[in-house]
Amino acid sequence: MTVPSDQEMSTGDRVDTAAPELVRFLTARTGRTWPPDTDLFATGGLSSLFAMELVVHLEQTYGVSVRGTDLRLDNFRTVRRMVALVDRLRNSEPGAHGA
Repeated sequence: MTVPSDQEMSTGDRVDTAAPELVRFLTARTGRTWPPDTDLFATGGLSSLFAMELVVHLEQTYGVSVRGTDLRLDNFRTVRRMVALVDRLRNSEPGAHGA
């Protein structure tokens, strides 16, 4: 399966609204500032255990439910990918994002 680039996954408008909040959250938790396209896991900045904290944060902050196939680490690699995930979950019908 080909993973779309971060630019293909999110428009500037969505990144402009959700990305700053996610960057603030990540900065508060890690003490580092994260550009929207930086791979948070490949750079050694975050662990897979922290990914679960990200899931909880996204669900509580944006009112989405991350389940099934959406729990792939690739959805959490960059701020842009998380914004795209939240946007997709907000706009999908219930049950449309994995069981």
